[in-house]
Amino acid sequence: MLLGLTEPTSGKARVMGVDPAREPIKVKGMIGYLQENMGFYRDLNARQTLQYIADLNQLPRDTADERIEKALQTVGLFREPEKNVGEYSRGMRQRLGIAEVLVKEPKVAFLDEPTLGLDPDSTNRMMELIEGLCRVRGMTILLSSHMLHQVQKICHRVGIMIEGRMVTQGSMEQLAEDKFGVGREKYTLEELYMKYFLEE
Repeated sequence: MLLGLTEPTSGKARVMGVDPAREPIKVKGMIGYLQENMGFYRDLNARQTLQYIADLNQLPRDTADERIEKALQTVGLFREPEKNVGEYSRGMRQRLGIAEVLVKEPKVAFLDEPTLGLDPDSTNRMMELIEGLCRVRGMTILLSSHMLHQVQKICHRVGIMIEGRMVTQGSMEQLAEDKFGVGREKYTLEELYMKYFLEE
């Protein structure tokens, strides 16, 4: 719904002040989106793929060239820009998906299960990359994931959804205080999730 792909049955949402139900094209132009299973043209290389995205977003050629080079450097694909995407590992495809997001230079990015199916090394690199987007570029990241330990590690605020409904949101400390009261005990996000899940 926040991406303007489906309409809400009730309630309202805003992305940077814009209603995605009323102005979906405008919202899509303002945000970045990495979906769970990225689809790429297998016979294109990384640079061609990013040029295609730049063309879709009507970026001037010099701006596109600069952003593409910067994105390839950021995600670590600059050494193999001519390799066809069809030869990429899943981790490389995920990094190319992040590069697609970076070419648009959005203030907000939605990342759906960005570490799903990655080996430990690729997972760590992806987590570092996501943290860098926030810290270095000041980007707001909305991360959707079932990997709760990863969410706990890098997110400042957490929302817990159960059966399609957000039951709570806030910092880890706020969520723990709401369910367990004030104390010195530390709780994992998994423990907090299970507490909410069992009470629903």
